[in-house]
Amino acid sequence: MSIERIDFAKVAPAAMQPFYSVEKYLGQCPLEPNLVELVKLRASQINGCGYCLDMHTKAARQNGENEQRLDVLNGWREVNLYSSRERAALAWTESLTLLSNNNVPDEVYEPLEKNFSETEIVDLTVLIAQINSWNRLAIALRKPLPVDAT
Repeated sequence: MSIERIDFAKVAPAAMQPFYSVEKYLGQCPLEPNLVELVKLRASQINGCGYCLDMHTKAARQNGENEQRLDVLNGWREVNLYSSRERAALAWTESLTLLSNNNVPDEVYEPLEKNFSETEIVDLTVLIAQINSWNRLAIALRKPLPVDAT
């Protein structure tokens, strides 16, 4: 178990304010809440962010997300539980999260065009950038799980 290095929200509230503003925008964008949580969970799985996994699994359940879909999210390509829209978003999430491994190929972008408007693609891309930033903050500065997670 790691000890928190820095409580970044407490130590640097001004630095965190832009993050909160982006979160507010994302909370009002047209992307479906369950899709948003699946994207946040998938990026957090790839990055290994326990804090974000805990937070977004709880949020997904509160939104009524199906337990089976949460259980198999890491293997989403192998199951028939996700819509074409969700599959396009999850592939985009993986590609952007693993950017240095793949340079975001056209075959990952093309399904987005079939399932999302241009505005939604930008919103989805901002969402993925945001959760990757949160993951990096939480992992690097060892954000502890809330007390109820024990």
